[in-house]
Amino acid sequence: MSLTLREALASLRVVAIPMRTKFRSLDLRETALIKGEYGWGEFAPFIEYSDQESLPWLESAIEATDGPLSAALRESIPINATIPASNDEAEIAEIISWYSGVNTVKIKVGGSIGEDLVRIARVRSHLPKAKIRIDVNGSWSVNEAALNIRTIYGEATGEFLEYVEQPVATLDELKELKSLLLVDVKIAGDEILRKAKDPFAIDLDGAIDVLMLKVSPLGGINRARDLASHHELPVVVSSALESAVGISYGLALAARLPKLDYACGLGTSALFAQDISDIPISDGVIRATNYPIDLDRLERYEMRGERLEWWRNRITRVWNLRRPA
Repeated sequence: MSLTLREALASLRVVAIPMRTKFRSLDLRETALIKGEYGWGEFAPFIEYSDQESLPWLESAIEATDGPLSAALRESIPINATIPASNDEAEIAEIISWYSGVNTVKIKVGGSIGEDLVRIARVRSHLPKAKIRIDVNGSWSVNEAALNIRTIYGEATGEFLEYVEQPVATLDELKELKSLLLVDVKIAGDEILRKAKDPFAIDLDGAIDVLMLKVSPLGGINRARDLASHHELPVVVSSALESAVGISYGLALAARLPKLDYACGLGTSALFAQDISDIPISDGVIRATNYPIDLDRLERYEMRGERLEWWRNRITRVWNLRRPA
């Protein structure tokens, strides 16, 4: 039986998990957990997201509580390290140390190209043989992207630059950029998919080479898997800075995809001072298994009063946007 709104609100636990390093300008990651017959679901849209944009996140949380998963195809998921937009050399070294044995690093860029190049160089000084991914979050214009990618390609050398994620914002800009690039660099799409009104309807041909799948903002494991099948592109499964509960959805998806050609961005629990469950990284991989919530930690980070009521109201509003079954 599908979870009801009454049941979701009755089980609701809201937590604010402290970050070890600032990410997306956040020191705390607020998220809401609901419980159903098959366990916990996580509703973790960022605070600034509209109710409509938050709807797929709620569908994902409900799906997690409502039914069992199919059999996994693999037990271990290779992951990348994630470096925020910081050029503090000591901080970069420390963050890398949190990711045992990784050989792929995703670096947030999109500020000044000079600072971006310094950040990439500092990462490579610690991991000189690692594959490098850069994530722009769509902040460059087409001309900026063409120039900056060529510059970074020259500095990082082509053999280490695995792909550039969302260098520009729109589908048309991605297609224009592909026609302008003079170097052989793959382009990955993230926002272009998860922010689309209908991610099944967009034509990604000639726009991207790699598809980023984030379970929660795409509406759940099953929908994310259907999108991968529909678009027929190599995929990377990544988190949306959820707690261990939400990360487990990404691990479950990655474990069930027919092909997994790339390391996944599912190591973001390392960015928390202490997650509500430990997800160990060993030799660059995470086991795709169940990670039970530590109830002591849940209580330690739990929010009550005004913040709990804020999330109750938000869930109610978003729930009411759902289409009748």
